[in-house]
Amino acid sequence: MHTALPDDTAIAAIAMGLLDRSLPKAEWTHAAHFAAALWLLRHAPGFDGARDMPGIIRTYNEATGMANTDTSGYHHSITLASLRGAEAALAANPSAPLNVVLAAIMAGPMGRSDWLMAHWSAETLFSPAARHGWCPPDLAPLPF
Repeated sequence: MHTALPDDTAIAAIAMGLLDRSLPKAEWTHAAHFAAALWLLRHAPGFDGARDMPGIIRTYNEATGMANTDTSGYHHSITLASLRGAEAALAANPSAPLNVVLAAIMAGPMGRSDWLMAHWSAETLFSPAARHGWCPPDLAPLPF
């Protein structure tokens, strides 16, 4: 099976780099977003994705020179949808190594960076309202 990252050590390194803001911006890829979410959901005691991830990503963005504005940086609706997807993938594979869970995500619809366009219109998803708060899908419900 092809994996997006070779092992759970690589996934932990992505998560730690996000948390301590040392992850090079070029490595903050679509797969890395899911890798960090998976690691935090499984290994960070007390982690609440909806509560904690916004601050983690905003702080990382600022540390790497990315402004959090109406058109760039942190996006709340994308983050919450992706966290729900990561939670569903973990629930479906509760004892699998994280790199195996990540590989399954990347091999499925969520592995495409445009996966949310099946659920939201571009007008809604890329609005300031969706960037700053939760906007429910306006085309089709999320599958989880």
